[in-house]
Amino acid sequence: MSHPHPELGPPPKLPKGALRVTPLGGLGEIGRNMTVFEFDGRLLIVDCGVLFPEEEQPGIDLILPDFSSIRDRLDQVDGIVLTHGHEDHIGAVPYLLREKPDIPLIGSKLTLALIEAKLQEHRIRPYTLEVKEGDREQLGNFNCEFIAVNHSIPDALAVAIRTPAGMVVATGDFKMDQLPMDNRLTDLHAFARLSEEGIDLLLSDSTNAEVPGFVPPERDISNVIRGVFAGAQKRIIVASFASHVHRIQQVLDAAHEYGRRVAFVGRSMVRNMGIARDLGYLSVPPGLIVDVKTLDDLPDHEVVLVCTGSQGEPMAALSRMANRDHQIRIVPGDTVILASSLIPGNENAVYRVINGLTRWGANVVHKGNAKVHVSGHASAGELLYFYNICRPRNLMPVHGEWRHLRANAELGAMTGVPKDHIVIAEDGVVVDLIDGRAKITGKVQAGYVYVDGLSVGDVTEVALKDRRILGDEGIISVFVVVDSTTGKVVGGPNINARGSGIEDSAFTAVVPKIEEAIARAAADGVAEPHQLQQLIRRTLGKWVSDSYRRRPMILPVVVEV
Repeated sequence: MSHPHPELGPPPKLPKGALRVTPLGGLGEIGRNMTVFEFDGRLLIVDCGVLFPEEEQPGIDLILPDFSSIRDRLDQVDGIVLTHGHEDHIGAVPYLLREKPDIPLIGSKLTLALIEAKLQEHRIRPYTLEVKEGDREQLGNFNCEFIAVNHSIPDALAVAIRTPAGMVVATGDFKMDQLPMDNRLTDLHAFARLSEEGIDLLLSDSTNAEVPGFVPPERDISNVIRGVFAGAQKRIIVASFASHVHRIQQVLDAAHEYGRRVAFVGRSMVRNMGIARDLGYLSVPPGLIVDVKTLDDLPDHEVVLVCTGSQGEPMAALSRMANRDHQIRIVPGDTVILASSLIPGNENAVYRVINGLTRWGANVVHKGNAKVHVSGHASAGELLYFYNICRPRNLMPVHGEWRHLRANAELGAMTGVPKDHIVIAEDGVVVDLIDGRAKITGKVQAGYVYVDGLSVGDVTEVALKDRRILGDEGIISVFVVVDSTTGKVVGGPNINARGSGIEDSAFTAVVPKIEEAIARAAADGVAEPHQLQQLIRRTLGKWVSDSYRRRPMILPVVVEV
C-alpha cells in the first residue's frame, strides 16, 4: 500500500493519456467531500461538500474545501457531479459557483432540488442536468454512467467515469440494505457488469470499514419508533438530519397510526421536507402536517415535533430547547428521539444536549439506549462482498478518517487487490492513473477554508488560536502613557482582565515590575511604542505565568505624549 509523505512536492505535468485524481476533501475526515478528475486538460468534479466545525474552531460556521489549486482553471471544468444531497457532499457548491456560476451541476432529481433551493438563498441560478440510474452522459472528456446505490437519503448515485486512461468508479456514500424503505437497491448487477468491463480504479466509501458484518435494514427502525410512540404520554420531539427522508417517513407513519399531528421545526427541515413531499419522495397523509404556530391548540398527546439538532449543533432547534433558549420548552413527560448516529467529534456536544433535555424531565431515546438509527454506510461484510463483485485493479479508500481508510484498504487486500495497487491518500495528495496503475505523484494545497458569518477564508489558523486562548484563558489589557522625550511613565499602567480568573486588584503587585522594565528600557534608549508593548507583554506574561500558571492573551497599549 502506498502512503502520502510530508516531503511530497507539486505534481509533475500529467502525461498524455493519463488520468489524475485529486481529493480536496473527505480523506482523513468525515465531511468536505470533493474530488477533482483531470484528463487531457479538462476537469470533472465529483461532490463539493462542507465539514462542520468542532469545539477547537470557535465561531466558525462551516469549513470548505480549498479551491486554490483549481481556481485559475474553473473554465476547464466540464461539470460537478453530485452523488447525493447530504451537506457533506453538496454544501460547498454555492461557494464554488460564486466564483463561476455557469459550471453545470449533474445529479438526481432530489439532489438537484435540494441544491437548487440552497443556491436560491445565495441568488445563484445554476445550469443543471438531471440524471437517473442507468443513464450515460458525455461530460466533456468524461463519459459518466450513473448507478443506483442505497444510502440514508433517496436518489443516491455512484458514478463510473470512463476515459481513454481507464474506468474509475466513485461509489459516493452507499450501503447494501436488502429491504430499503423505497425499494431501491444498490445495483449490484450494474457493478458486476462494470467489473466485467474492468474497473481500473475504485474510490470506495470507508466510513464503516471498521464495523464488522452488515448494516441492519432500515425497516428495523420502524417497530422501535412505533414502540416509543405507543408508550409516550405527552409530546414527542424527533431530532434528525434535515435530509433523512426515510427516517422522517417512518416518524410520519407512526404519528398517523397513533393519531398525532406533526410540525416541522427549523428552516432546513421545513425546506427539505417540503421539497421531498412535492417530488413524491415523502408520503404525507392529508391533515397530518400542521404549522408549528398551531401546536398550542392541540393536546400534548397529539403532538409530534420534527426538528434539527441531532448532532448537538449549538444553534439548532434541539440544542436551544435543551438550553431553554427556544419557544418550545421541554416539560417533564416529553419524549425526545435522537434518530441519528454520532458523527465522530460530535459526541460531547450530543451528550451535553441529552443531559440538558433530561434535566428538564424529558425521556431521551437515542442510539445508546434504543435502536433508533441504522447507518447509511456499508460495513466490513458489505465492503468485502462489494469488492468481490467489483474486482478493481486499483483501490483508493475515500470518505473517512485515517483509521477508516486503513481498515478499508485491508478489506480490499483481503479480497485480492494487490497491496501495491491500494493507495491510501489524504486531502491534496495527487494520484495518477498511468498505464492501468494508480500511484501518488505529488501534493497540492488542500487546507481548511473557514466560513465565519459573511467572511469566507478570512479567518486563519492564527486567528483561531487567538480565539481558543480567549476562550480558555481570557484577556488582559494594559494601558500605559509615556513621555515621548524621556520615555518615563506619566500615566498608568492601568490593567483590566476579562475571563482570566484574576481580580483587577491583584495586578497592583505587577505594576512596579512594569514601571521598572519601562524605566530600564528608557535608560537603554528604547522608546519606540511597539518595542515597549512587547516588553510589557513579556513582563506581565511572566508574572501571570509564575503567579497563576495561566497564559491569557495580553493586549498592551502604549501612548506617547
